[in-house]
Amino acid sequence: MGIGSLATGTYAMLGVLVLFVILPHFIPGYYVGVLTRVIIFAIFAIGLNLLMGYTGLPSLGQGAYFGTGAFGVGVMTVTYNVPHPIGMVGAVVIAGLMAAVYGLVALRARGAYFLLITMALTLSTWAIAFTWRSLTGGEDGFPGVTRPGFLPWSLTSEVNYYYFTLFFLVAAVVAFVLIVRSPFGLALQGIRENEQRMRSLGYNTWLYMYIAFIMAGVFGGVAGVLNAYSVGAISPEWTNILPSAEVLLMVILGGPGTIIGPLVGAGAIIGASEILNIHFPERWIMFLGGGYIVFMLFARDGMVGLVRRLLRRWSKR
Repeated sequence: MGIGSLATGTYAMLGVLVLFVILPHFIPGYYVGVLTRVIIFAIFAIGLNLLMGYTGLPSLGQGAYFGTGAFGVGVMTVTYNVPHPIGMVGAVVIAGLMAAVYGLVALRARGAYFLLITMALTLSTWAIAFTWRSLTGGEDGFPGVTRPGFLPWSLTSEVNYYYFTLFFLVAAVVAFVLIVRSPFGLALQGIRENEQRMRSLGYNTWLYMYIAFIMAGVFGGVAGVLNAYSVGAISPEWTNILPSAEVLLMVILGGPGTIIGPLVGAGAIIGASEILNIHFPERWIMFLGGGYIVFMLFARDGMVGLVRRLLRRWSKR
């Protein structure tokens, strides 16, 4: 991505964030909850976008860190009565440490083998969450997660919790922009384009990819923590392949390697799921899957790329 495209994407993201600030005052309460889910999964997708869109490493293992962040904050704050701020930070650290361990295994491979290894690792995490009943509740899940009460306003209100998650989205976007604009981020893009050439220039490409892998896990852990508070209960399925595939689709559909793509992809998939589930409750997954296929055939660079192409054609007229 060029500097101009990066700046344009940053300004577009700022515009969308401003829209997100005012939206809760004009929509019914139910849709505030839907937007909260969009925000949480946008944070989740930002992490994968760093790994996939900027480093060239598509992963099916992000659900492991999403679920670990959720279970981490749940176990610490509910089972062990740890204060919420410490529990939140601790859960994200645990997710990051898991990514550090899993990265040592996954980064031994590239391409399809890397994808398969990340999938195997997240399935292993699901198996642990599903069978460790004394800690996670097993197939029954982990109920009773209450929202933080250390702030001057109550987060039991959906609107207040919406703004709480929006704060984390803004922080995630700022961190992401700083990363991709830094020499480190430029090196990641060089690795994506030609890893062998970057290695010949003296870069330790494995270390760069390893750090990006851990960062993606941290973003996933943050999203998992926020989702646990949002739902109030945690399922072992959060560590399974479905959230990993869902966030991968969000990045692909939104536009990998773009600033605003993760938010666009999260909004499109969650919004389409809500609409189709209302109008076609028995067949909505079939319609959604068909829509994915058609879109991928005609817009391989995602929705952001499609808009860019249309704007270029319009400007030439």
